[in-house]
Amino acid sequence: MTQEFTKQFINGEWIKGSSNSTIDNINPFTTKPINAIPSANEDDLNKAYQSAENAQAIWQETSPSERQGYFMNLLEVLKKEKESIIDWLVQESGSTRIKANVEYNITYNVVKEAHSFPTRMTGSILPSDTKGKENFVYRNPKGVIGVIGPWNFPLYLAMRSVAPALGAGNTVVLKPASDTPITSGLLIADLLERAGFPKGTINVVVGKGSEIGDAFITHPTPAMLSFTGSTEVGSHLAELAGKDLKDTALELGGNNAMIILDDADIDEAVNSAVFGNFLHQGEICMAVNRLIVDEKIHDKFVEKFTEKVKQLKVGDPNELETVVGPIINHSQLVRIQDDLKKTIDEGATVQTQGSVHGNVMDPVVLSDVTNDMTMAQNEIFGPVAVIIKVKDEAAAINVANDTPYGLSGSVFTGDRWRGLEVAKKVHTGMIHVNDQSVNDEPHVAFGGEKNSGLGRFGGSWALDKFTTEKWISVQAEYRQYPF
Repeated sequence: MTQEFTKQFINGEWIKGSSNSTIDNINPFTTKPINAIPSANEDDLNKAYQSAENAQAIWQETSPSERQGYFMNLLEVLKKEKESIIDWLVQESGSTRIKANVEYNITYNVVKEAHSFPTRMTGSILPSDTKGKENFVYRNPKGVIGVIGPWNFPLYLAMRSVAPALGAGNTVVLKPASDTPITSGLLIADLLERAGFPKGTINVVVGKGSEIGDAFITHPTPAMLSFTGSTEVGSHLAELAGKDLKDTALELGGNNAMIILDDADIDEAVNSAVFGNFLHQGEICMAVNRLIVDEKIHDKFVEKFTEKVKQLKVGDPNELETVVGPIINHSQLVRIQDDLKKTIDEGATVQTQGSVHGNVMDPVVLSDVTNDMTMAQNEIFGPVAVIIKVKDEAAAINVANDTPYGLSGSVFTGDRWRGLEVAKKVHTGMIHVNDQSVNDEPHVAFGGEKNSGLGRFGGSWALDKFTTEKWISVQAEYRQYPF
């Protein structure tokens, strides 16, 4: 790609942001600037929403096969630009090449799933208790969708809303995360432009939250807002959207438990837990946050888990074998280090702890953690594993549920049906038996309970979320009324 990504994308044009401020885009590993992007202001935001509104009526009436054609083009563009996309993810978001390939593949799959949406816009005909009446229920797009992208899986988690929204006949205004303005925003605009999507169907505004954040939500145009990020920001967004009764799709924080029961295969549980803890250095909402281990196998698990963690390659995300790369920015690193110190001071035992090099943090394993300690209570979002020893299955379930979050989780056991019964008792939107907590398939319901969000992404659930249903009744003969 030759695109420099220093401009906004509004109504099919690359234009300079109108604000006096800039977004400084920094490589988290080298800590060197990638570029500086002149920010959007409210005038740019208004133009983006107006562009999306103007385009939506035309896009909605575009035939299903024609809309699918644009998605076929997009899939071809994604194939052609795969290596460039992976390079951007490594450079901007600190993704290791392992993680960047995972992200590319699932992005491709969510676009493929959205490709089917134009022909899945089905309605229904229902009988009526009124003589001569027929009831028709039509499924329609909601209109303009505002999407706020995150920085951890920036391309996929933004595209997870953009592609289904467009597939269902909506148009989109996308505000990317300031830490990843390219991979959660401008890169998506470039890919869709290359695929030929009509002007105004996708608009991207890069701007500071302090300048356009609230206005993005309260603007009268968007019928719905989709956000992936922290619970604190999501709660603020929902409060602002609620004043105008706007619909929201919110995927928020997690404190995901991996329960390892007394009959688990320890070696398999270790392999799964290491992946779930340390993929993308733990900067995943679904990452394993607490390892809850039955006391009968606890010591052996801690020993084998720590041994495997010590073998993980740490450092430059561009090197093929690297598993743990840089934290996204220094402030996030400081937060993790502060929570780590508090947890150790509270009585946790350090099984392994290396050093910090720039934004790169060596993996940490803590045992003797109790569920009231800082890193058991908070979402870690870093390369730290906390291990909690419990007496039995019932205690494990109680500890897993002792959190305000409920996004994902897992259960490891030698008896998959026992695992299923335990999974039913854990209060979370998603949970996986004999696997770790980081799972996402574009055709399956994805979302959390409690403080982990509202609504579901994926497949028919996304189609429901990005559409509305309208009842139209038709009288074949005139009714008789009582007065």
